Amino acid sequence: MRPILVRLHRWFGIGTALFLFVSGLTGAVIAWNQELDAALNPGFFYARSPAPALSSLELANRVEAADPRVHVTYLPLGVVPGRTLLMRVEGRLDPATGQPYTLGFNQIAVDPATGIIRGRRDWGALSLRRLNLMPFLYQFHYTLYLPITGSGIAIGVWLLGVVAIVWLFDSVIALVLAFPSLRTWRKSFAFRVRRGGYALVFDLHRSGGVWVWGLLGVIAVTSISMNLERPVMRPVVSIFSRLTPGPETNPELLAPHPASAKPLSRERIVELASATGHRMKLNAEPGATFEIASLNLYGVGYFKPGGDYADGSPGNAWLYWDARTGHEVGGAVPGRGTAGDTFMQAQFSLHSGRIFGLPGRILVSFMGVMVALLSATGLVIWFKKLMARRSAAQRVKTVRPAVLR
Repeated sequence: MRPILVRLHRWFGIGTALFLFVSGLTGAVIAWNQELDAALNPGFFYARSPAPALSSLELANRVEAADPRVHVTYLPLGVVPGRTLLMRVEGRLDPATGQPYTLGFNQIAVDPATGIIRGRRDWGALSLRRLNLMPFLYQFHYTLYLPITGSGIAIGVWLLGVVAIVWLFDSVIALVLAFPSLRTWRKSFAFRVRRGGYALVFDLHRSGGVWVWGLLGVIAVTSISMNLERPVMRPVVSIFSRLTPGPETNPELLAPHPASAKPLSRERIVELASATGHRMKLNAEPGATFEIASLNLYGVGYFKPGGDYADGSPGNAWLYWDARTGHEVGGAVPGRGTAGDTFMQAQFSLHSGRIFGLPGRILVSFMGVMVALLSATGLVIWFKKLMARRSAAQRVKTVRPAVLR
């Protein structure tokens, strides 16, 4: 049995090593995405005016009035003192062509006191410019910038999801192989530092993996959830616990609306969200709103200004409304719902380490480096053994003619 497991571990490792190396290093960096982005681009993130901030809803209206091509799709409702307000935008439909206007940007930084746009960028663009570097790394981490097929399949997202599945199975195999004999279990936790060389490389791979094995499993499982939530993770979790359907499956959203029906204003949605939050006794006021026009959907998150990443918790509460009727069509509130709902709600916070606040993020950065280290040492071990096998085979070929003579 062990030879079979060794072979599986070898080929699973070779097949996933490069992807895991890249994902590990980028993950270690983007654990500090906001801080690094702000440090690299202070003019984009920090406001210059000391005057009191206007309301976010008023600022969004001013942005859209100043450029009728622009439609604000994500709007933080609270302002962090000294910071700009970062809005996500998209082009409205051009009446002449029936297609969205090409803006050249999808995120803007607005001075909350004046409404002046301090910066624009295309978040997620394939660019290494300082303004685009952190969004580039963030998106590269889970898409590899591979294309989306005509049928809407994101090749990179699927590929890394499959890599995570293989990695999860390979981690179990690796743990079995790390303990060839229970009598010598201590060796599987030791590092031959003084000996150095190949022995240390081997121990970094085997013993290093053993020490962090549980955390590797968490990262692998949450990676599957991040990339393959609907096709893989939700069906698996639903075997053990009922899952509340997402808002996009609500039949009301799919029902045809009269041509004259217009989306409700952001102001009205925020009013509904505030009233609903009080009724549900949520622990925060509405913190952001987003709109998906193609689904006739508004979403509202509940968190304090700057708390969109929900540090120190399993996530923020999000509720959803039909943009045409104002009817509530779904929601996700951490800690409420089924066990499966709670598990799914915590996936991002677990994957990013933010569920444990600052210590969790430090740990995730460390684990990103460890994933890269385990991948690199695995390739070194494989290559050394490959060279040894080839050398042995060459010696056999040399000896055989000599014996015949």
